[in-house]
Amino acid sequence: MAGPRIGYLLPTREQIMQGRPAARPLLDLASRAEALGFDSIWIGDSLTARPRHDPLTLLAAVAARVPRVQIGTAVLLPALRNPVLLAHQAATIDQISEGRLILGVGIASDAPSIRAEFEAAGVPFEKRVGRMMEGLRLCRALWQGEPVDWEGRWTLRAATVAPVPHRPGGPLLWIGGHSPGSLARAGRFFDGWFPLAPDPQGFARGLAEVRTAAQAAERPPEAVAGAMYLTVALADSVAAGEAMLDGFLGHYYNRPGAEMLARQACYAAGPEAGLGECLAAYAAAGVSHFCLRFAGGHEAHQDAVARVRAGLGWR
Repeated sequence: MAGPRIGYLLPTREQIMQGRPAARPLLDLASRAEALGFDSIWIGDSLTARPRHDPLTLLAAVAARVPRVQIGTAVLLPALRNPVLLAHQAATIDQISEGRLILGVGIASDAPSIRAEFEAAGVPFEKRVGRMMEGLRLCRALWQGEPVDWEGRWTLRAATVAPVPHRPGGPLLWIGGHSPGSLARAGRFFDGWFPLAPDPQGFARGLAEVRTAAQAAERPPEAVAGAMYLTVALADSVAAGEAMLDGFLGHYYNRPGAEMLARQACYAAGPEAGLGECLAAYAAAGVSHFCLRFAGGHEAHQDAVARVRAGLGWR
């Protein structure tokens, strides 16, 4: 039976932390995921807070390397970027990928390292939501291919960018967040809701609110896809999986693993069948696309997910 799409997050942050900045191994992992039947390849974003490969540059290489799957950002911080430049870059990548690009976006959490990142980029941290939303509206205007006049944070006079995206109207835009404002924005403006849902019940409640907001904005509720970001740690036992996850989250964020575990969806257990039950529960709650981040052993985890998917009968 047709099931949710399953995507794979490239370990750009992890490779940098391990002192292995070469891009070729990342592209090899992307190719391997595609060959195993994964439906999408994702890349995270950060400048100085969590140094890693630039997502847009690397996505262009992924788009040329893997011809079948969707590609996306999980998630990009548009507020750090000039929207005219972002519109140009995204349109070019969408042409390279022939319409397979999804821009997952976020506003960034309020933490000292994130504030320092915004300062380093010369961007005010306050009012970053308004900056992101205006910037994305400007991107969409530029993606139409017609001259754009704009008065706001940026000023344009009959400006165009070329090429326009391969996909009419531009890449799909997905956004996460659980606050009432985030849910309302997702429903009114975005093509997908892309949270770190803590559990299937919370996801179902959030998606219902997003789609209610879409309907209130006179959009078809089903126009907003239900997607989610899930960290997976498979090991020989539940205890080993939990230890792997705790160590991974603590090292990745430089914060206590338990603190991060309380804020984002994770699966840590021994049996692969347990992961299948986890994915099936989220699918029943409305998830139509997963972005999976692995806490280690990427090739082994890729193989395991391929087996789990086959066991669920998803294709």
